[in-house]
Amino acid sequence: MTIVRLPSGGLWLHSPTVPDEALFGKINEIGPIRFLIAPNTLHYWWIADWKEKFPAALVYTVPGLQRSARRRIPIERTLEAAPPPEWADAIDQVMIRGDMLTEVEFFHRSSRTLILTDLIENFELSRIRKRFYRWLMRIGGVADPDGKAPYDMQLSFFRHRNGVRTAVRRMIAWKPERIIIAHGRWYDVDAGFELNRAFRWIL
Repeated sequence: MTIVRLPSGGLWLHSPTVPDEALFGKINEIGPIRFLIAPNTLHYWWIADWKEKFPAALVYTVPGLQRSARRRIPIERTLEAAPPPEWADAIDQVMIRGDMLTEVEFFHRSSRTLILTDLIENFELSRIRKRFYRWLMRIGGVADPDGKAPYDMQLSFFRHRNGVRTAVRRMIAWKPERIIIAHGRWYDVDAGFELNRAFRWIL
């Protein structure tokens, strides 16, 4: 989960994680939760639990999630290619559509931070205990330091490659300084280099 404090003081929660009372309390100390974001068609599972705990928070999900979700999700707004007025002054966004998943990427302007979900995965093999899983990470192409989209996911974007390429170029043009990802080691420096490296399969 990634949390952004908006200029209004409200909190924007990207891919909410496992609900936990201690975590709820810590977040409440930061500010009121205003938005719950399901950024792709895979990262949505805990949205309903957070909505139950914070009913005033508005749920935004990617297009198509209502059809593919395996549990009931309280969808209130659908993410689009452009940011909605509620956070347009702080966060930009771009949508990447594919056959395996649709994902919206976000750019927090004031911190120069790009927020991705599954389009880059960068697992540190030293933190994976089982040899079989380390082997899977290697053959999937998602092992640190050369993290990227898994090879099967890359293939799923074949029919959408022009749109993906355009979206990646836009992310590069934002000139982020760091990249937060959902799986594995994030990139706290050299974001432009890491984007060109991780998306060389489409650029």
